[in-house]
Amino acid sequence: MLRKSARVLLSALLLVLACHTAPVQGTRIKDIGSFLGSRSNQLIGYGLVVGLNGSGDKDKTQFTVSTLANLLDNMGIHVDPLLIKVKNVAAVIITANFPPFLRSGSRVDVQVSSTGDATSLQGGTLLMTPLKGPDGQIYAVAQGPITLGGFSAGGAAATVTKNHPTVGFISGGALVEREVPNHFSEQQQLVFMLKTPDFSTAMHAAQTINGALGGSYAQAVDAATIRMDVPPQHMNKLVEVISQMENLQIQPDVVAKVIINERTGTVVMGENVRISPIAIAHGGLTVQISEEPKVSQPLPFSTGKTVVTPSTEVQVQEKKGSLALVGAGVSISEVVKGLNAIGVTPRDLITILQAIKAAGALQAELEII
Repeated sequence: MLRKSARVLLSALLLVLACHTAPVQGTRIKDIGSFLGSRSNQLIGYGLVVGLNGSGDKDKTQFTVSTLANLLDNMGIHVDPLLIKVKNVAAVIITANFPPFLRSGSRVDVQVSSTGDATSLQGGTLLMTPLKGPDGQIYAVAQGPITLGGFSAGGAAATVTKNHPTVGFISGGALVEREVPNHFSEQQQLVFMLKTPDFSTAMHAAQTINGALGGSYAQAVDAATIRMDVPPQHMNKLVEVISQMENLQIQPDVVAKVIINERTGTVVMGENVRISPIAIAHGGLTVQISEEPKVSQPLPFSTGKTVVTPSTEVQVQEKKGSLALVGAGVSISEVVKGLNAIGVTPRDLITILQAIKAAGALQAELEII
């Protein structure tokens, strides 16, 4: 009876472990690239924001005054620009990301950024502004109240500012007026572009697509391009075959690389970084300089003068550096473990990695940003 209970308990334990052991999943093809003809486009426009509570552009911002005068003139109100003095208007640049396959009447989000010397766009309303593409054509029109993620308030002697009050956002603030010409459904051949070019990733993706479609339809042209013929059975079902391909999972291959940002002391190492066996000695040198000026005064009733003489004290302290052996890194965790054994800081790690690279022991690309 006891053995039977133990067998049942073991079976239940194995079942629980099997249920909680998730299979290693790769990356979807749609997350590492995009199909040619399905990318977004950029839109830009110039307009005015009105309704500001005295936080708009000042009188010296001539382009704001000229824009307001032209706007009033188009409405039949003729005003001399030299007589316009307002503080509740700001000139702005509007930018938007125009996704593919949008139809006329759709809405897109826009970002509004001040171009003059306005202190805040809080409470402002963007007037109707055409948004143009790189070809100069108008594709959308933006208008609406602006929302900010901060504020700016203060008086003559102090000001309190939170976040960035001169950049705003209008959710769905642009109405699509022109569609981007697209003949995507008529294509007989698809081109997939990788975001990060890599020959191994391109070849692996092509093989995965061919395995899913059951034929030699996809071919890796170069490190960033995969060209695929549409199967005859999917010629009129292009959306279906693309949906099937972009959800296929692969393991992208990456170049071994170490990224160093000396301004912030940030070091990022990729998974494939390896270090050959090397001995490292690292010590710290501290130099402390203190200045204490001394005043030398003459005796009473003498003809001498008061003189300030500098007094400098220099202290030098050097920590003992131990010689540590860093073995061949099998994984990124062992590389980090070996470097942490020396007890280095991120700033010291930057110098050590540069020295290891100079010695030829760092089997990775060292990039400084």
